[in-house]
Amino acid sequence: MTYKALILGGLTLAALSACATKPDPVEEVIEAPVEQAPVFQAPVEQAPVIQAPIEQPDVVALDPNLPIPGTAEDFAYQSGGEARVFFGYDQYTLTNDARQALRSQAEWLKLYTEYSAVIEGHADERGTREYNLALGARRADAVREFLVSQGVNPSRLSTVSYGKERPIDPRSNQEGWARNRNGFTNLSSAGRS
Repeated sequence: MTYKALILGGLTLAALSACATKPDPVEEVIEAPVEQAPVFQAPVEQAPVIQAPIEQPDVVALDPNLPIPGTAEDFAYQSGGEARVFFGYDQYTLTNDARQALRSQAEWLKLYTEYSAVIEGHADERGTREYNLALGARRADAVREFLVSQGVNPSRLSTVSYGKERPIDPRSNQEGWARNRNGFTNLSSAGRS
């Protein structure tokens, strides 16, 4: 073999061996999703919003179940449910319940000075017409005097007796008679209804 052939064979061998060599495998890199640790966030507390009340001195928050202030319905409500006080049989003295109701009426009348009142005296059906008219007058006077004693201007109050002529309860029994023995504060005003 000649030197030349030897070199050429060696180069061929080197070339072939170079081609026969496998390259290093390339590792495929698969990136896994990175899991992040949960971030703790404290709840954000907002400062309470404080609103100053709207100043409206003439406006009152109304309960829809209550009568409108300053009305006849309000007067009756403030008086304990109705604008009447009741008397015992053949009596014209005021009971404690009647005095309490009349105190409420007086307070209302002092607040709403545009109103005046006619105080009606009533009696039950027993007795003569004349006797019951006189008894009704004494009952109306007792109510008027008490309201005046509580500070209501007497010029705003007048009285009338209906005796047994205008019963509010038509029954001819103890319950009906007890309801008909009353003094009724009947409001009136030119500017109000």
